[in-house]
Amino acid sequence: MINLFKVYNPLNVIWLAVLLLITRIGYALQAPDKIQFVFVEPFARLLIPASYEYTFSPGMNIFLAAVLVLAQALLINYLANLYNLLSRPTFLPALMYVTLSALFTPFMVLSAPLFCNFLVIWMLFKLLSLYKSDDAKSTAYDLGIIVAIGSLIYLPFIYLFLCIWIALIIFKPFNWREWISGILGYLTVFFFLAVIYYLSNRLGYFFKIWAPLGTRFPNSINIRYINYLVLVPVVLLLILYFYKLQQNYLKSYVQVRKSFLLLFFLFLIAGMSFYVKSQFNLNHFLLCAVPASVFFAYYFLNGTKKWIYESLYFLLLISIIYFQFNTF
Repeated sequence: MINLFKVYNPLNVIWLAVLLLITRIGYALQAPDKIQFVFVEPFARLLIPASYEYTFSPGMNIFLAAVLVLAQALLINYLANLYNLLSRPTFLPALMYVTLSALFTPFMVLSAPLFCNFLVIWMLFKLLSLYKSDDAKSTAYDLGIIVAIGSLIYLPFIYLFLCIWIALIIFKPFNWREWISGILGYLTVFFFLAVIYYLSNRLGYFFKIWAPLGTRFPNSINIRYINYLVLVPVVLLLILYFYKLQQNYLKSYVQVRKSFLLLFFLFLIAGMSFYVKSQFNLNHFLLCAVPASVFFAYYFLNGTKKWIYESLYFLLLISIIYFQFNTF
């Protein structure tokens, strides 16, 4: 399987579609009668006043989510190849994203984090372009707007604003105008939202939007650990990725090294921002799948022992399918 996707072959899109079916059929067969779909945060419902939460049947919901995942996988693959993150063209990032997007059943349905992954990918295209950009003010402004739009859809997305400043630190010499441009871009979107609140005589509620950001980081989370055994091969692959990266880090181009550093911070920020929501939602960690797919692709592309990386991927795939049928 891994060797098949190591080669950049457009026919691999067909195999990606087959894999999407295989990794989701278990959940599709036992999906609940109703699946709620929440597209925007409650404070942005003024923008979408119609009811839509149960518009799609469970089967249609899962199917549309799979189509979005396939589109995102191809975009991530194009991103990795465009910026030469993996040293040669390959279809592995797409394979890894399709696989990681099936880790848990909440990943397989329409959700705000799933839609936000389009914005994460869009951000990465712009962030990675900063390396060769002479003037980053307009790019930073656009990135601020993207983060603001993502915040309307899913409030924890606001923390990805830090990635703009981190990218400016990594790729560019300090210029305070570029740092301010990102803030102005963010404020532009929320200025128009404030106008809508004002015209609706609800301006007092507008200032409560950011109240969840003051939530303290939880000391503990009540979860059934046996349901998360599927993460064992994921953690193992992350360890192997970091080991392989440190072997080749100094051999890589400066742009590639800086790009992977940015992806690492994106992975951390996306993962650590889950606590903003009052209720623990597993689908939040779908935001981590974008950088993680590039990490895993890097390991599988640079792995030297075929039986090891093929066995690890097979173990991951079997774990995903097994835990769909066995939720304990």
